[in-house]
Amino acid sequence: MQIELRDYQREVVQPALEGKNIIICLPTGGGKTRASVFVTKHHLDTRGGQGKVAVLVNKVPLVNQHYENEFNQFLKTFYKVVPISGDSELKEHFANVVRRNHVIICTAQILQNALNSTEEEKHVDLTDFSLLIIDECHHTQKDAVYNTIMGQYIEKKQQHTKGLPQILGLTASPGTDGANTFEHAKAHILQICANMDACMIMSSKNYIEQLQDTVPQPVKRYDLTEERQRDPFGDRIKKMMRTIHSYLDVPSVTGNLGSQIYEQTVVQLEKEGAIESDRKKRACALYLWKYNDSLLINDTVRMIDAFTYLKEFYSNEEKTKVVLDQTDRFLLRVFKDNKEELLLLAVTKEYENPKLNKLEEILLERFQFSNSRGIIFTKTRQSTHALLDWIKSCARLMAANIKAGSLTGAGASSQTKHMTQQEQLEVIQKFRYGNINLLIATSVAEEGLDIKECNIVIRYGLITNEIAMVQASGRARADNSIYSVVAQQGGREIQREYTNEYREQLMKRAIEAVQDMQQRDYLVKIKELQLEGMISRKVKEQKYNANKMENLSHDVRFFCRNCNEAVCHASDIQIIEGMHHVNVNPDFHIYYKVSGKIDLPRKFEDWEPGGTVSCQKCGQTWGMQMIYKSVPIPSLCIKNFVVELPTGRRTFKQWKKVPCQMEEFNYIEFCAANLSL
Repeated sequence: MQIELRDYQREVVQPALEGKNIIICLPTGGGKTRASVFVTKHHLDTRGGQGKVAVLVNKVPLVNQHYENEFNQFLKTFYKVVPISGDSELKEHFANVVRRNHVIICTAQILQNALNSTEEEKHVDLTDFSLLIIDECHHTQKDAVYNTIMGQYIEKKQQHTKGLPQILGLTASPGTDGANTFEHAKAHILQICANMDACMIMSSKNYIEQLQDTVPQPVKRYDLTEERQRDPFGDRIKKMMRTIHSYLDVPSVTGNLGSQIYEQTVVQLEKEGAIESDRKKRACALYLWKYNDSLLINDTVRMIDAFTYLKEFYSNEEKTKVVLDQTDRFLLRVFKDNKEELLLLAVTKEYENPKLNKLEEILLERFQFSNSRGIIFTKTRQSTHALLDWIKSCARLMAANIKAGSLTGAGASSQTKHMTQQEQLEVIQKFRYGNINLLIATSVAEEGLDIKECNIVIRYGLITNEIAMVQASGRARADNSIYSVVAQQGGREIQREYTNEYREQLMKRAIEAVQDMQQRDYLVKIKELQLEGMISRKVKEQKYNANKMENLSHDVRFFCRNCNEAVCHASDIQIIEGMHHVNVNPDFHIYYKVSGKIDLPRKFEDWEPGGTVSCQKCGQTWGMQMIYKSVPIPSLCIKNFVVELPTGRRTFKQWKKVPCQMEEFNYIEFCAANLSL
C-alpha cells in the first residue's frame, strides 16, 4: 500500500529522510504517526531491508493501535512488523524478536528492561537498532523512562560508540515545564531537544493553511456555573471534621477544608503520627484525609457519590480492623451518628452540584444530532465511574440516546478497580464503531489514542497543564466541534485554563525562537545541556550509591505503620527482578496474614499474585503475596511501614530511598530455608 503524505508532512520529515535526528511537532490529528511510517519505510528501503526500527510508546493501548492502524497496514507487504506490550509473551524473548523482525513496536519500559537485562534471550543494545521512533517525546525529561533510554544513548554517543540509531521524536505539544516567562519556555524546548539529541525541531512553515484545513480547531467555550447557594451536605462533613479536630486537639483552618492545601496538611499529620508512634494522631489524620476526599468528590460529582465513598471506607475499616481502641471507636461513632442525616441530604435534589446541571445541558444540546460523539475528561477514576453512573441514572440523557462508557488507566489502584489492557481495547473499539458514543475518561485518552472524531470534548473539574489542554482539545476533530470547559465561575479550574492558554502561546513562541537560532549556536547549546545532563546523572548515581551504604541492613528495622509493631529488619528483605521487595525470613509468617485474591491487569513470566498481606495484629495492609516459581512469598510495600534507622524514624514512599543495601533474591537458598529442601 502506497503511503501518501500531505505537503506539510513532507516538509517536516525531510531532515529525517536525510538521516538526521529530529523532533516532529504537529497538532493532534496532523498525521505524525503516518509521517513516521513514511520515514520508517524510506529508512529500511535505503538499507536494503537490513535496518532495524524500534517504535516506542508510553501507553499500552498505543502498541496495538500503531501496529494495526499504521505500521503493519503500510509495511506488511515489505517488512516484518511486531507489537509487544506488557501482556505479550514475546517480551520474554525480546532479543530473538528483535533479530527476526524489522519493526518492533513496544512500550518504552520493555525496551529499557531489555537494555538492562543480563539474560541473553532478553538483552539488546541500542546499537541493535538503526532507527528509534519515540512517540509523545515531550515525556523525554527528568526520570521518565524515555529520558533514561536517551540518557544511555547520549553517553554512548559521547564515548563515540559506532552504529547508534537515528532518532525521530513525535509530539503535538512539548509544553513549557510550567514556565511563566519566554526565556524559561525556550530553555525547556531546548532541554527536550537536547534530551532527544535532535538537531532541530520541525513544524510546518510553508503549508500552514493546508495544515489548518486538515486539522480544524474546535470552538472553545467556557461553560461556567455559579457557586452552590447552599451545601448542607458539605457543611455537615465539615462539622464532622471539626469534631475530629477537637478530639485530636489540633485546630482546623475552616477555609481550607475540602482543598488540596488541606490534604497536604493532613498527609503531613498522618506521617508525623506514624513516625512518633502516636496512633491517635495518625488515625485521626487518615480519617480527615478521607473526609477531605469526600468534599472534593462532592464538589465534582454527586453528593451520593461522596456519601458512598465515606460509607465504603468505614465499612472496610470495620471489616479489617482486628482490634478497636478508643480512637477507632470514636471515629466510627462520628460517622454512625451522622450517617442518616448525611444520606438524607445526599438525596435532596435542591442541594445537588450545579456543575452536573450544566453538564446535562451541554450533552443534551450536542446529542440532539444523531451522529454526535463526545469525550468527557475528568481527573480521577472515581469521578469517571461516578459520572458514568450519573448519566445512566438520568432519564433525559438516556432519552437522548447517549450510550456512555468509561476509559481509565490499567495500573492497579487502592481506591477503584483498574481496567485490564483488554478492557481498555474493547472500550476504544466500541467507541470507534459507535456502540459507545460518549466516553468518560481520565488522562489515558488524552495522548495518542486514535479515537474517532468527536464533535464535543468536555474538560470537567480538571486542573492540569497546557500539554493536557492541547491534547484534549485535539480530540475534537469533527466539523463544527465544541471544546467546553465546565467549571465554577472564579474557581481554580478556570484560572488554570487561562494560564494554560497563556503557556500554549508561550510554547509556540519558544519553538519558533529555537527554530530561528543559528545552527552553530543551537548545537553548542545542545551539547552544553547534554554535558550538564550526564554530570547530573552521575552525581545522582553517586548519591544513590552513597545513600545505600549509609547503614547496615541489620541495623534498620521496620514497624507496622498502623500499630507500630516491630516486624522485621532490612536484612530480611531481598529484591526480585530489581523491583519486588520480599521478606525471606522463615519466621516472618507469625506477623502477617493472607486474605483474598489480587487480580492484576497483566500476566508475568515467573510469578502470579496471591492474596493481600496484612498485619496479623491490626489488619493494616502491607503488600501482597507473590507466587514466585510456585513458591509463596510476601512482597512488601514500603509506604505501609515506619523505618527505624540509627539516626531516627522515617517513612518512605519508595524502596530505593531506604538508606541501606538489600541483597538480590536467591531462589534456591530461599527454598532450602523455607521448604526444608
